[in-house]
Amino acid sequence: MPAREELPATIKRSPQHAQDIWSETHDAAVDTYGEGERAHRTAFSALKHQYEKVGDHWEKKPERGPSDEGAMSRDGETAGGVNANATKKHLLEVAKRLDVRGRTRMTKDELVEAIQKANARASQKSLDAER
Repeated sequence: MPAREELPATIKRSPQHAQDIWSETHDAAVDTYGEGERAHRTAFSALKHQYEKVGDHWEKKPERGPSDEGAMSRDGETAGGVNANATKKHLLEVAKRLDVRGRTRMTKDELVEAIQKANARASQKSLDAER
C-alpha cells in the first residue's frame, strides 16, 4: 500500500514537505525491505534529519542533521523525534511551547525526556479527538 494512504497521524498533521519525505522514504524502504516496522523506522529516520516532533506534529528543525545518536544507527533507541542534538536554549523554547513544568531547572537530558512525554500526551490527545 502506498505510504500516502497510511500516513501516521503525526505526519498527517505536519507540513506537506514532511509528508513527502516520509512517504517517499517509506515507499522506497518497502521496495527494499518489504512492508513493516523496518520501512516505518527508515521513513522516520529520514524525517528526523530535517524535522523534529513538537506536540502532535513535526516541525522543521533549525539545522539539518540526525536528531540523536540513535537515529544514526539501525538498532539504537531514539529520542522519539525530539531533537536531542539541539541546544539547551532550543529545547527550553520547545518545552515552553509544550508547557513543560519545571523546565528551567532541568538538564538537557531531562528536557529531552520531558519533551518526549509532552509529545506523547499531545499525540494521544489528538488521536482521541479524532475518534
